[in-house]
Amino acid sequence: MSVAINKKGKPGQGGLEVDLDKYKKHLFRNIKNQLSVWFDSDENKYISAQDVYRFLHSIKGTSGTLQLGGLQQISEHLLHDITEDSEVSWDKKSLRKFLYDLIELTYEYENFEEHSKLNKKRDFASSLIHLIDDDVSMLIVLKDVLEERGWMVITSTNPENAVNQFFDMQPDCMVSNIDLLDENDLQLLSVFKEYTEKYFIPKILTSSKNDKETRINAYKMGADDFISKPVDIDEFVAKVERHLQRKKIFDQSVLIDELTQVYNRRFLDSSLPRFFDEFKRTKQPFTLAVADIDHFKNVNDTYGHQIGDRVLLEFAAFLKVNVRSTDIVYRYGGEEFVIIFPRTTSAEAKKRLTDLIELFSREVFKVKDHNSFSVTFSAGLYTVYEETATPASAFKNADMALYKAKNNGRARVETMEASFGPYKKKIMYATIIDDDVVIRTMLNQILQSMDFDHWELDVAVFEDGQTFFQSGRADHTAEHFLILDGVMPVMDGLEVLQKIKKLPHSDHYKVLMLTGRKSEYDIARALKLGADDYVTKPFSITELQARIQRLLKRVR
Repeated sequence: MSVAINKKGKPGQGGLEVDLDKYKKHLFRNIKNQLSVWFDSDENKYISAQDVYRFLHSIKGTSGTLQLGGLQQISEHLLHDITEDSEVSWDKKSLRKFLYDLIELTYEYENFEEHSKLNKKRDFASSLIHLIDDDVSMLIVLKDVLEERGWMVITSTNPENAVNQFFDMQPDCMVSNIDLLDENDLQLLSVFKEYTEKYFIPKILTSSKNDKETRINAYKMGADDFISKPVDIDEFVAKVERHLQRKKIFDQSVLIDELTQVYNRRFLDSSLPRFFDEFKRTKQPFTLAVADIDHFKNVNDTYGHQIGDRVLLEFAAFLKVNVRSTDIVYRYGGEEFVIIFPRTTSAEAKKRLTDLIELFSREVFKVKDHNSFSVTFSAGLYTVYEETATPASAFKNADMALYKAKNNGRARVETMEASFGPYKKKIMYATIIDDDVVIRTMLNQILQSMDFDHWELDVAVFEDGQTFFQSGRADHTAEHFLILDGVMPVMDGLEVLQKIKKLPHSDHYKVLMLTGRKSEYDIARALKLGADDYVTKPFSITELQARIQRLLKRVR
């Protein structure tokens, strides 16, 4: 008897009904089981080419029968690079890389309906929106809606975390529930009031109330717009889009940093090439310096962001007063500043900055309750002597020299020259904890392929939280980026977060939570326990890569 089956796995006219979905799930399960045997077991360090060949050959035949054309094509392509009688063995890292396309496509097939929605062309490196609301249901809805438009969204359910996220991530637009704020939330209130004059970040306040007094109070707190609940989604998206456009126009037109009143990064990008043109014409060297305030995070954590802003303001003023009139000071971002010394050698610039470090260390910052403190800064230099140098290479070299100064004890100046020696990046631990071998393997490959100027990622994967803690990896005090599955059979993600929060170095962790789309409780608990962001499964690989890049870019 013949069986006719259409592409959706439904019976054709006159044929028997065959449930292809059941057999597809069986295939995906077999693929995962084999990957787990290869990548999770410590027994075998190498996998024979014969085993890999048989694995691919089986997938090729089964996927063709089940009408999984893409999987069939990839397995055929991989089979061209391997023979059954080969004596070669694969190490785990090489095999992961070899099978990555097949593993990624398996994930996409397994989550086909959701993936087809996620696979739209979206620019996840674009605008960043900060949502603050204790209503997790509302957060989830608004985050989904905004990210469908291609914007990246970070969320927070309490004011204290919101303040830290605001300064760490520097969003392009803030949306906050005014009902969340009360007399005890003075820090976030001060953010709305004080920073409206210092930073142009559009702020939209929402409230369940829509009376005149509430709306007036919202605008007095620095709101650029007000939306009452229940939120009309179409109106909400239109307003966010309009404010992001305003932000973009503002950023493109302004050349002065709003807080410190020195030139900003945009003006640095446009003016730096002119110094290279001048160098080619005059052959006179110039020096580019990158300066960074030491332990600035400790200032913010100890005295608050308002005091931190005061330090930035006074540091910028100090630099302007103490450099020559021909030198130019820029704020590059955060606590990092750039100084260009025209017609200045490396030795001259180093002496000048060394003197300035000593001078600035004598400055005393007074805070209430008669407390006072002082800070220092470090600097890295690169002097342009060769016409082959470019603005990008000059800045990168100066930035690398800065990190050399940081690693050598801070409050010092280092130069980037031929005798400088190889630059040693700092180690950041990157750990994936997920019981799904396909997701573990994909994330491992993504992290292994990422390159950061100052960090060398030490990547490890675990199938549950208990194994992670038993390994001793959590005891390391270096910066740690953790991708954590919310639901696992042995010690779920929330239990892992609870244990991490109790560690003395818990502030060294950046946590990205993977959670189910309907898990409101898990999302609320994760955010409360200190997760920096969450992504719902199934996720877009492109989105996840962009989100990881953005989170780690802010880690210093």
